[in-house]
Amino acid sequence: MMRTNTCNELNESHKGREVTLCGWVHRRRDHGNLIFIDLRDRYGLTQVVSDPAVSEELHAQFDKLRPEYVIQIKGNVRKRPEGMTNKNMESGGIEVLCRELNVLNESIVPPFEIDQDKEVSEEMRLKFRYLDLRRERMKSNMILRHKLIKRLRDLMDERGFLEIETPIMIKGTPEGSREYMVPSRLYPGNFYVLPQSPQQLKQLLMVAGFDRYFQIARCFRDEDQRGDRQPEFTQLDMEMSFVQEEDVMNVNEEIMIKLTEELAPNKKIMSKPFGRITWQRAMDEFGVDKPDMRFGMPITDLTEELKSCGFKVFSDAAGSGGKIRALRVEGGASYTRREIDELTETARAYGGKGLAYMQFTESEIKSPILKFLNDGDVNVIKEKTGAQTGDIVFFGADKFVTVCAVMGQVRLICGDKAGVRDPNIFAFCWVTDWPLFSWNEDDQRLNAEHHPFTAPFDEDIKLLDSSPESVRAKAYDLVLNGSEIGGGSIRIHDRKLQSKIFDILKISSEDAERRFGHLLKAFEYGAPPHGGIAWGLDRVVMIFRDEPNIREVIAFPKDQKARDLLLNSPSPLPDEQVAEAHIAVKIPKT
Repeated sequence: MMRTNTCNELNESHKGREVTLCGWVHRRRDHGNLIFIDLRDRYGLTQVVSDPAVSEELHAQFDKLRPEYVIQIKGNVRKRPEGMTNKNMESGGIEVLCRELNVLNESIVPPFEIDQDKEVSEEMRLKFRYLDLRRERMKSNMILRHKLIKRLRDLMDERGFLEIETPIMIKGTPEGSREYMVPSRLYPGNFYVLPQSPQQLKQLLMVAGFDRYFQIARCFRDEDQRGDRQPEFTQLDMEMSFVQEEDVMNVNEEIMIKLTEELAPNKKIMSKPFGRITWQRAMDEFGVDKPDMRFGMPITDLTEELKSCGFKVFSDAAGSGGKIRALRVEGGASYTRREIDELTETARAYGGKGLAYMQFTESEIKSPILKFLNDGDVNVIKEKTGAQTGDIVFFGADKFVTVCAVMGQVRLICGDKAGVRDPNIFAFCWVTDWPLFSWNEDDQRLNAEHHPFTAPFDEDIKLLDSSPESVRAKAYDLVLNGSEIGGGSIRIHDRKLQSKIFDILKISSEDAERRFGHLLKAFEYGAPPHGGIAWGLDRVVMIFRDEPNIREVIAFPKDQKARDLLLNSPSPLPDEQVAEAHIAVKIPKT
């Protein structure tokens, strides 16, 4: 063994023991007659001291040590002198008097400091990720990720779930996001794809009779990047047979509460059981389908009340089928013109034409739209929003989707200004009763809101022919503090109903057979009712660790342009390797 102990396990009970430690030079302090080294490994730090009275030669070696050198030391554990203990270190009551030093590897000067949590550009951190991962913050993130996934496996096993792996190379069956393609060398002109999720495979496992399945699944989507997205990510994938929505939600709620209480004990769960809110209410009152429930500040609909007012922006929006929405912010009368302008720019960034407002001060109502409104309009605004002296009311008027996006984002920013989005409160909620379809303006057709295998409400099936946009889905999303961390549904298990949904989505019978024939055929062999959910594990760890994006909890992530800065990929391949896969590369002109 190259070491007898790790750097975090020695304490005063080991006094006098001869030990061998290995690790990195975290910090070096030269006190003239003594040189101190904080030796670091994955487990923590131990102070090592060199005394020239023990060995002048050894002391000279210590004088040459620099940060991030990899060393092995042998010495004796001794108690630190009175008043010299470090209560911030697990091993802060002892030090090791070094008697032998072996430099295992030297290090050039790192591009950033490892021993301090200073601001470093993300580009630099990703390029030297192996160094970034040495830092305490990143190490802690990786440890929590490990613990969460390990505990998750135990909790699933305790509840009778079987972990079953599914293929990474599968048939291309476009269901939503763009897929990564894998060319076949053996079958020229044919391709595998990397799975967006194991959706169809887990449904086939239900047909196979494995009534409780789960998997820590790797998933791949070739889509634009955001703070909570990566080209490759990790899901908890789960499916259950002979269940209804409540069964799936209850199991997930129970597991999530246990994970939070055990691994994030500093977080207070706002409500147990978790809150429930329909999709429609979430959009109407909070402007998003993943509402942050840590604070109120609901959005008010004023479409009926103001549709005939003198402000043309409002009346035009209502007249064309849009909505007029208002957001009251307590104490917002103190907002400066600059703050209001910044919120207006946010509204435009989310597709709005602008952001009207009213400030209710002690002496007057300040508003650029006041001249277009009569006393009755102002009174109804005050009555419906509950506006008081000292408040501000913001207004949005546009198509439903646009006004929701605008007012939802303004609400979040105002919540931040008011300091009511406490990171130590976990406000879980279920968003239920989703629409089965959404309208695609570009293609002028209906899309599946979740995916085409989601079951409609039984009582809404009769509406599929006459009013498909009114059909509700047996779908449920798990939301935490304004982030969607899980999404699932009860699935269709009947071939006729599944074919009907494909027809509405304008997927021809030939195309359906080509893309989903395996699933449709399986439904003819006694498919049980089933449903499930998938968690975004990267997002869960991100929120547990109070990190700003999921790149901070992934060991080797891509950057926001889907590039791997460490390995410098994507990158060209040799021509002969490309030709062997029967691919012709055509670079577009820029």
